[in-house]
Amino acid sequence: TSAALALLGGSVAALVVWKRLGKKVIQKKMEEARKTRDEGMKKMAKAVQQFREQVPSVQTDAILSLPLLELAARLREGSLSPRTVLYTYLEKALEVTQQTNCLRHFIPECEEQLQEIQQHKEKGLLYGIPVSIKDHVGHKGHLATCGLVQCLGTLMEEDSVLVKVLKRQGAIPFAMTNVPQSLFSYDCSNPIFGQTLNPFNPQKSPGGSSGGEGALIAGGGSILGIGSDIGGSIRLPSSFCGLCGLKPTAQRLRWVLGLPSQPSSWSIPCAVGPMARDVDSLALCMKALLCQEMFQLDPSVPSIPFNKEVYSSSTPLRVGYYDTDGYFPLPPCMRRAVKETRGALQAAGHQLVPFSPPRIPYVMTELFLKTFFADGGRAWLDVFTGGIVDPGLKPQVNSCKMPRLVKKLLALLLKPLVTIRPHLKDIATISTCRSVKEMWSHHHQIQVYRSQFITRWKELQLDVVLCPVLGPAFTTGYPGKLLTAISSTMLYNVLNFPAGVVPVTTVTEADEEELKLYQGCCDDPWDRTLKQAVSGAVGMPVAVQCVALPWQEELCLRFMKEVETLSRDQ
Repeated sequence: TSAALALLGGSVAALVVWKRLGKKVIQKKMEEARKTRDEGMKKMAKAVQQFREQVPSVQTDAILSLPLLELAARLREGSLSPRTVLYTYLEKALEVTQQTNCLRHFIPECEEQLQEIQQHKEKGLLYGIPVSIKDHVGHKGHLATCGLVQCLGTLMEEDSVLVKVLKRQGAIPFAMTNVPQSLFSYDCSNPIFGQTLNPFNPQKSPGGSSGGEGALIAGGGSILGIGSDIGGSIRLPSSFCGLCGLKPTAQRLRWVLGLPSQPSSWSIPCAVGPMARDVDSLALCMKALLCQEMFQLDPSVPSIPFNKEVYSSSTPLRVGYYDTDGYFPLPPCMRRAVKETRGALQAAGHQLVPFSPPRIPYVMTELFLKTFFADGGRAWLDVFTGGIVDPGLKPQVNSCKMPRLVKKLLALLLKPLVTIRPHLKDIATISTCRSVKEMWSHHHQIQVYRSQFITRWKELQLDVVLCPVLGPAFTTGYPGKLLTAISSTMLYNVLNFPAGVVPVTTVTEADEEELKLYQGCCDDPWDRTLKQAVSGAVGMPVAVQCVALPWQEELCLRFMKEVETLSRDQ
């Protein structure tokens, strides 16, 4: 017996030592990643300084203030050189990341790409345009970390299709931007590269998961960025940072690799799309990407070029609208934005029709969250090497770690409350798919819901829909406390409809006063948490969401352009 106890004691001690050694190895990996990033920053700063010494007369502010279309035209005609534009944006990006920590890495190969594009016979649509890309949009020779330690050892062997097409169109990918750990958050923080801040207010989050893109573009350090969206990850940073962002139909562009733990791409697919300062920039990017090169490199992308006629049409639209989805009550300023935009559209000659999206509590819990946590979150938990979890994800991680019996008891206890307050539903209480048959049934339910939604849309003969988006920017750390607040964006991932965000106004003192009276659904802890998350946002951007049917990105962008024009005229 004593021998057995001694053996057991020795095993426990060995396990403790092994864990400590493991933690040390992980810490070292993280430190090396930060060191590599910082060295890259120094190299870029040096390159910028050398350029400055060679060309001291550059009109930096004039270049940075040019809209994308004008900048592209000047580069193509030769009145601005790609070299001047690249170094101007590199310098600005360095400044923005010092304030916001938005960059994960500079791409030193941008200097090679600069030489490459000048040898092309034809100038592509994005000739000489510096482009930033989200952390996991693969670039040859660089990491795609997803904010995870386990991804720090593997460099991409080749450019992703998206990067190849951007380069073919003359663009210069120059920076990779920060993301939340595992991409499963609408904040922007990970244990390796830290927290990214909102350029308009350092107390606020830039949103996520394309939060590094949001902060960099809003701060003026990039003119065009590529993000990805599986629950709002392009649209939420666009809302929080006052940008225009488009989540296309997922299969319209080549998808990028996510994590092994992410749900099957045929249930709720991840979409890749552009983020920029205006709608015309998004349209130019889509036009550039939807080219022969894209269709040849990835035959699974439908060969549908960008339809300029639809985008430039001025035919009056039949617009469905709603200012709440009946699931998670949004702050007063977000509903005001929909109301004012609705009035402006009506005055401009468009037809406005009330529209109510069906069964959002069911969509959120039974379709969206159940897709992600079909296995109770076990695959997702596997990505957290060495148990290193960002504070913003701890509530979700702890919920997933609960024993099944505890989860069942919790679900039972919360059942009466969930009936009144559907968004009280915690990850721990989501029913899992216990068999392959249940999984098939789950996928079928998603298809049935899509079909019902399209039927309702068609019955009302709608062209597009105007609706709210979550905002204004949350205080950092709060997105992790309110996972289910993303119902406004999540819906269009489940449906796989193109959806975009346009900033239309800003938070006023009157909005802030009205927020004090905000009670949400029941004035309970969740409502009060939302109130705390969005308070202190005077002057921050307020956006609306524009939606079209699948494969109608051009119509969605045309509607976004209309909303943008009307909001600027007000």
